[in-house]
Amino acid sequence: MSLIEAAYRQHGHLVLRRARRLLGNEQEAREILQDVFASLLGEPGQLDGKGPMVGWLYGATTHACLNRIRDHKNRLRLLDTHVAPLQQESAAASAENALLTRELLAQLPGDLAQVAVHYYSDEMTHEEIARVMGCSRRHVGNLLERLKATLSDRMREGSSSP
Repeated sequence: MSLIEAAYRQHGHLVLRRARRLLGNEQEAREILQDVFASLLGEPGQLDGKGPMVGWLYGATTHACLNRIRDHKNRLRLLDTHVAPLQQESAAASAENALLTRELLAQLPGDLAQVAVHYYSDEMTHEEIARVMGCSRRHVGNLLERLKATLSDRMREGSSSP
């Protein structure tokens, strides 16, 4: 059994769960699972010196999902899927929040979207994020400060609109 096959058997469910959570769509999550491991098959050197396999897989999955969200056609399809009429108000609010979150992530630069997912969704520490993203803890702190400033600016812009 190859290293990549073993990784798929051992960690594939983590990739799928992560993609489901970010995309909210089973079929697209399965496509991301295939894309991540197909990428490894095509270029196994991606793992060289990148730390733990799980960290690389989380980072690659997050990156692939964020790219998918940014794809305009898929974003429109997600809108249609997630804004279907819901019978319970709380479920409608939850779906609306998930959609708004995906839209916001799609508008953020890649590094800010990635740090937002790791920090707020995964509840990772600065150190854990640094490992997954392959950067220093200081850089993670700087990214989080930029993220907060960006979100604050967007909120001000939104509240000043007529």
